[in-house]
Amino acid sequence: MADLLRKADENYAQRENLDEVRDGIQVLRRVRALEPSNYDAAWRMARLTYRLGNNSTDRSEREAIFRDGIAAGEAAVRVQPNKPEGHFWLGANKGGNAQLQGPLSGLSAVKDLRREMETVIRIDEGFQGGSAYMVLGRLDLEVPEMMGGDRQRAVEILEKGLRFGAENSLLRLRLAEAYLAVKRPADARKQIDYILDMTPHPDFLVEYEESVTKARRLLSTRF
Repeated sequence: MADLLRKADENYAQRENLDEVRDGIQVLRRVRALEPSNYDAAWRMARLTYRLGNNSTDRSEREAIFRDGIAAGEAAVRVQPNKPEGHFWLGANKGGNAQLQGPLSGLSAVKDLRREMETVIRIDEGFQGGSAYMVLGRLDLEVPEMMGGDRQRAVEILEKGLRFGAENSLLRLRLAEAYLAVKRPADARKQIDYILDMTPHPDFLVEYEESVTKARRLLSTRF
């Protein structure tokens, strides 16, 4: 099984190619068919399904893969409720599925996503460079105020995340968006400039390139 998990990790390392992601999912399906309680296979499955669901252009594929990701995340949480990976990727898949079905404003989806990310923070506050803070901040930015969103709280949450994710380009991008939402363009510009000037971690080049594209778009449309 260790060889198959390594193969899935190799697929994930090439996640800019969605065919590699699909191959990794198939590898993990094999592992989970043989070992349904394998935590490392379950959370890795949820990680890959989120990548595919978030980037595929085929709606049917996205719907099916998010369902698979939610099931894998739930399995991971059942097996190891005190580890962060299952909670994080379960929440990510639930959030992705909610966005696919419509604006991320359904009360149950908001509560589910917030609960999973708050659990991650309780278990490991610095998980993946403060990524749970990033998700919570994005949630407060995108959810209408009548459903619990709060732009100022988004700023505060994302600023907390910087303690653990100074080099997390996606977190800095969300913070720039939050600063713009509360009319602090100078602070937003600082975050954008940081993203464009930083040296990315080699394990997160894919996310960095996505952040740079979006940061440049903000520069061209908001400044």
